[in-house]
Amino acid sequence: MRSVLLAMLAIALSACAARAPREALPAIEGAPSEHQDARVAAIAALPAWSMSGRVAVSNGKDGGSGRIEWKQSGPRYDVALSAPVTRQSWRVTGGEGEAVLEGLSGGPRTGPDAGELVFEATRWRIPVESLADWLMARTHRDGRLHYGADGRVDRIDEAGWVVTYADWRRPEGGSIELPGRIEATQGEARVRLVVDQWGLE
Repeated sequence: MRSVLLAMLAIALSACAARAPREALPAIEGAPSEHQDARVAAIAALPAWSMSGRVAVSNGKDGGSGRIEWKQSGPRYDVALSAPVTRQSWRVTGGEGEAVLEGLSGGPRTGPDAGELVFEATRWRIPVESLADWLMARTHRDGRLHYGADGRVDRIDEAGWVVTYADWRRPEGGSIELPGRIEATQGEARVRLVVDQWGLE
């Protein structure tokens, strides 16, 4: 089953590095924690958000990459990953203690934790529910924030994961700053995301 997912994740990792550099946002004026608190409050007020981009995963032995589409509405998520070359895809949906994984042989898998469903089926360690917060550069439960020289979050330590951020930007037509590159690592497990587009509602 893992070989199916490897075939699906056929886009080369180098594609994640093929982006033209963006103009950096100016450094934060004032206390970084106050800027972060205001940013998190603005995110919490959103009824929904979405992102599309590229994801690369590794478990220390195998790795691959593909396209990712993430839609979040409150605690509910709908995450689709696909490889255009092989036309393979899988999807995980859920929230509030329930999750469904579709697209693998044997039919849909259900359980209370999306990350565990993905791991049991594929051996990829992807903390889906935590990533919903980490994508927005905020802690999931009790993580620790670290700020960079520009006053923005550049790392979160939480639940044994280290999440790093780069390429901060303001989505077109929006005022909330969001990262363009996110990397989460725990031991040999690694999830790397490159955002092509944010959607804020």
